[in-house]
Amino acid sequence: MTASSLNHILPCADITELLQQRLSLAESDNADKDTGDHVLNPDLGPYARWEGPPRDAAVLIGILPRDDGPSVVLTQRTGHLKSHAGQVAFPGGKIDPTDAGPVEAALREADEEIGLKPDSVAPIGRLSPYLTGSGYRVVPVIGMIGADTAFRANPDEVEDVFEVPFGFLMDPGNHIKQSRVWQGKRRYFYEMPYGERYIWGVTAGIIRSLYETVYG
Repeated sequence: MTASSLNHILPCADITELLQQRLSLAESDNADKDTGDHVLNPDLGPYARWEGPPRDAAVLIGILPRDDGPSVVLTQRTGHLKSHAGQVAFPGGKIDPTDAGPVEAALREADEEIGLKPDSVAPIGRLSPYLTGSGYRVVPVIGMIGADTAFRANPDEVEDVFEVPFGFLMDPGNHIKQSRVWQGKRRYFYEMPYGERYIWGVTAGIIRSLYETVYG
């Protein structure tokens, strides 16, 4: 059975149980395993565009129950930001010294960016850290969000909040491997266009990591 067909057959409660089981297995089997941009580009190394120590960050993969199957919450970043302006991203950011860890950081950032209150999210696990070429070690936190939750985009950081069906993102047929030349070398990455939304780069890489963890 494919991931996309599972999305249509299983109710959100069963998707939650499946995720918990697979994430728990992955955490015990691959406690020290990192994923990241370097998986598709081993010759560039894990932090290709960064010379200092990695910076810790966390993002929230928030899953919502819907009548036609669960969906995932994503954001369109505003165009005036210094980095990744206008790109599709998960809510998240740097882990502050005052954060207890990745889960608290992801929930705090989601509150700041899209008005998602921490008590509206039930964390169920996390993926292996994702290492980015720009020097971040990102921990993706998976959480289930209440169906009636309303979002409020922070205009300083987020232009729009939208949803993409979980089944679409977990269908490997929608994971397109693309490449561009960077500093004389061809760099490979995933893209997952969804309507007018262009999901690519780190966000698509994290989605691919979720797919490989749960369905791989």
